[in-house]
Amino acid sequence: MPPDRIASLLASGTEILYGLGLGDRVVAVSHECDYPEEVRAEPRVTFTNIAVGAQSQDIDEQVKSLMAARAPIYNIDVALLASLRPDLIVTQSQCDVCAVSYDDVLVAVKTNPVLRSTSVVALNPSTLEGIFEDILHVGQAAECVSQAEEYLAELRGRVEAVRKKTAALSATDRPRVACIEWIEPVMIAANWMPELVQIAGGQHSLTLAGAKSAYSKWDDVVAYNPDVIVVMPCGFDLPRTIEEAKVLTTFPGWKNLSAVRDRRVYAVDGNAYFNRSGPRIVDSLEILAQLLHPDLFPDVVKPKTMFDIGVSARYDSYALS
Repeated sequence: MPPDRIASLLASGTEILYGLGLGDRVVAVSHECDYPEEVRAEPRVTFTNIAVGAQSQDIDEQVKSLMAARAPIYNIDVALLASLRPDLIVTQSQCDVCAVSYDDVLVAVKTNPVLRSTSVVALNPSTLEGIFEDILHVGQAAECVSQAEEYLAELRGRVEAVRKKTAALSATDRPRVACIEWIEPVMIAANWMPELVQIAGGQHSLTLAGAKSAYSKWDDVVAYNPDVIVVMPCGFDLPRTIEEAKVLTTFPGWKNLSAVRDRRVYAVDGNAYFNRSGPRIVDSLEILAQLLHPDLFPDVVKPKTMFDIGVSARYDSYALS
């Protein structure tokens, strides 16, 4: 029988479930789940051990300290989870810094009598296709494969619409792009981001598609001299990103970068979009395509500058200058 009670322990999993029309079966979510709006009323069964209000460098040090001590960055409220009696748990096995550890989920299921019959599906994407495969995996686990296939066809169609518009661009028409996933210390986005940049009509040679994001030397970014910089810290919303990004202006060589001189440095909501490996990754592609080639994508709402008050109507992106 299809699962009637589903717990999602990561934000992208929750978005997949709602995208598949399974929102009425969701009985528990993670502390980070915030989309769609109705999910905010669901019980939260995870929590973080990080002081998330700290600055980028402090958060990085907290994470390193916990990992060195082999202490969890996130915890599960097992008692609450068990009381909600899910028959399916959606979690992840990609990154212990991003969400509850997969091993911790398995321990919770194995050691709690109420949860021992609960199925677990773990998402582990590193590419755009991997994200799409995970949507199908959730559909299979929830026994709604046809809905998943239909949903994927729609998402793939949007991707191909972008690809078709940028396919004929020459190398000289494709700007060099740097996607900053963390600010202090600097981390340049990998995983699916190089692929999204390529589809959107740019070049992203600082990292490899499908590889894990890692710390980067600022000197390498300066040497790359990006034409476009997109600041997308993992876990930060747009206002937080704008505030944290100000420190970039103090980095050596910042003012001489092509992206800075041409006023093509953008802050985006990396928490809602680019770093969240769910259906809105396609929205992320469309945002990126508009930022790189506004002439090819005139129907996308243009981002406002960081000095404007308010938020861009659709995509929550700002230009930093």
